Amino acid sequence: MLGVSLPSSLYRPALGLLTDLYELTMASAAWRSGAAEREGTFHLYFRRTPFGSGYAVACGLAHAVDYITSHRFDPEDLAYLQGLRDGGGGPLFEPAFLDYLGGLALLCDVDAIPEGRVVFPNEPLMRVQGPFIACVLLESALLNIINFQTLIATKAARICEAARGAPVLEFGLRRAQGIDGALAASRAAHIGGCAATSNVLAGRLLDIPVRGTHAHSWVMLFDDEPAAFRAYAEAQPGNCVFLVDTYDTLRGVQNAIEAGHALRERGHELAGIRLDSGDLAYLSIAARRLLDEAGFPGVAIIASNDLDEHVIGSLREQGAAITMWGVGTRLITAFEEAALGGVYKLSAVRVPGGAWRPRIKLSEQAAKVSTPGVLQVRRYLGPDGATLLGDLIYDEELGPASRVIIDPLDPTRSKEFAEHAAHEDLLVPVVRGGRRVGESPTIAAIRERARAEIARLHPGIRRFKHPHQYPVGLERGLHALKTRMILAAREQSRPP
Repeated sequence: MLGVSLPSSLYRPALGLLTDLYELTMASAAWRSGAAEREGTFHLYFRRTPFGSGYAVACGLAHAVDYITSHRFDPEDLAYLQGLRDGGGGPLFEPAFLDYLGGLALLCDVDAIPEGRVVFPNEPLMRVQGPFIACVLLESALLNIINFQTLIATKAARICEAARGAPVLEFGLRRAQGIDGALAASRAAHIGGCAATSNVLAGRLLDIPVRGTHAHSWVMLFDDEPAAFRAYAEAQPGNCVFLVDTYDTLRGVQNAIEAGHALRERGHELAGIRLDSGDLAYLSIAARRLLDEAGFPGVAIIASNDLDEHVIGSLREQGAAITMWGVGTRLITAFEEAALGGVYKLSAVRVPGGAWRPRIKLSEQAAKVSTPGVLQVRRYLGPDGATLLGDLIYDEELGPASRVIIDPLDPTRSKEFAEHAAHEDLLVPVVRGGRRVGESPTIAAIRERARAEIARLHPGIRRFKHPHQYPVGLERGLHALKTRMILAAREQSRPP
């Protein structure tokens, strides 16, 4: 495998400080109070699918595991923390605590839903268990990695769905949020279905195919468009895709055809043309006619210019003759959604070697009430062994006492799965005692998993507008436990 992981190759310095300050102040307080080794179970999940989608695509796990297993504080990190001051001007952290951090090993156990699986609101994508300090120090970075890559993979999957099998090229580097954002997004977009990226560093580090054309500046460098095309064909005879809209698009197509004939005389073929402005439906149809009449029926027509799933869907409805889509800004920035909104919540605690005790967080908003316990997700399958019927969230310590799921936001809605229905548990071990379990699959294998997973969904769940809601709920016994804990916590908080 050519691809390598980002933290170990791009981010060579330690990343222990990639956290929010309150994680470190909580760690300091836990250390000071003697609760440092008290263990917790945390779950990472999201409450709402992005883009109004009926599903999301889990992504980012490989980089999350890299982060966990390489986590450390370098002497320079500790020196920086030593210089931080509290409100009174004193040191924010005690020297002995910083010594503790310097020798800290994150001996956590992590179970997660594999990348490329389809996932849904309120079910844990990741479960982190271990000493409280270790778990909280991971929170911010894990959310950063999983939230962003899951968001981009989901957007890419929707765009590829709209393209209906035509290749989608990710062209987003110049509009991405920073170098690391561009690399992570290229990876997630490829997993979500994009065929290639324009980002050459992502190609090298992550083993993603790279594709590209040329810019308007190339045409403008020459006195006229035909001269620019001839020079480009001379230098890149096996990679000629001409951008034809610098001056006049249909005249540009004619100039590309002339260059194509010259290429053919030299034993090469014109690969394609790119449209980057104007009425893409009209221009692509007109360009296709010109190319076909000139003897170039196999030449690809690539479209770009602020495309997303909605624009692509509209162009297809108009009969656009586009064979490949170059998508940049609206993919790489997850246009219409600023963030996935995933959260990381404590759901159980214990002393080392003891039994897990469930914990719950209340809220005035029902959607923000956490679910207690050590959670697992069981996915039920149809008689064909492929169709996805629904997901049951249960407490792994108690086991699934029933096959009934209850909507956590509406207890009047429930669903029961057949007694002998096939099923699989989705959270699988990826880290034990701070060490990686097994090898991460290749990006190509993850991409194929995502493609196959999405194909298993009912078309109603995959549609863009008002998708059908995939059944996800709490196992009946877990729902009852959550209800009892809510009532008890509210009773306890009542004023005397």
